Amino acid sequence: MTDIILETRDLQISFGGFLAVKNVNLKIARGTIHAIIGPNGAGKTTVFNLLTKFHAPTAGRILFNGTDITSWKPAEIANHGIVRSFQISAVFPHLTAMENVRLALQRRLGVSYHFWRSKKVLESLDQEAVARLDQVGLKDFAHLRAVELPYGRKRALEIATTLALEPELMLLDEPTQGMGTEDVGSVTDLIRKVSKGRTIIMVEHNLGVVSKLADTITVLNRGEVLAEGPYEVVSKNQAVMEAYMGVSAEEAEA
Repeated sequence: MTDIILETRDLQISFGGFLAVKNVNLKIARGTIHAIIGPNGAGKTTVFNLLTKFHAPTAGRILFNGTDITSWKPAEIANHGIVRSFQISAVFPHLTAMENVRLALQRRLGVSYHFWRSKKVLESLDQEAVARLDQVGLKDFAHLRAVELPYGRKRALEIATTLALEPELMLLDEPTQGMGTEDVGSVTDLIRKVSKGRTIIMVEHNLGVVSKLADTITVLNRGEVLAEGPYEVVSKNQAVMEAYMGVSAEEAEA
């Protein structure tokens, strides 16, 4: 039996009578990359918000490692190893790359608010911070302010801060959004590299990225699961072509 790290059962949420997510059932296998795709308004980010408890579901359950976490708060989710990145790079622009990662290390070690700690004590985290930067190819940029980094490297820095929290499950929300071809390739390679020994759920519009990375793909449309499976299967599904790509199977073959 496949080891399931995260499962949703009939997950739903309504906003003012509008059913945004309806009966979504996911089973995320441990150690895999699971992509969630779909057209605009399909409910992808809403599902992410439900999984990380930015929204409370109207109905249904969420289980993490077999434990029902449906009623947990966002901080509880993060403390138990579920960490999310956002569509817009969420780093501190005027701190160096190393300082950004060091803040994440402080969060993990429970000293985030110990502002009175000496500089020497905080500098003891520098070695691990640099090691995390090295994982994402930013070791040579450790002392550069985040605002000075190109966009693709800012996203790499965000992944480094996520890794510093030692997540068991990483949720990446549009990791290649707004990037040029070169940056997309670099970040794709980076996600593949850091996925070793981890589980990743990602929302991604770029089907080229999804085809290279995802072990399993869930396609959402109008808040419901339209199809699920490996890219080779999902990409040939007629309903997916019509809803996501805007073409029928006959048009795709023409």
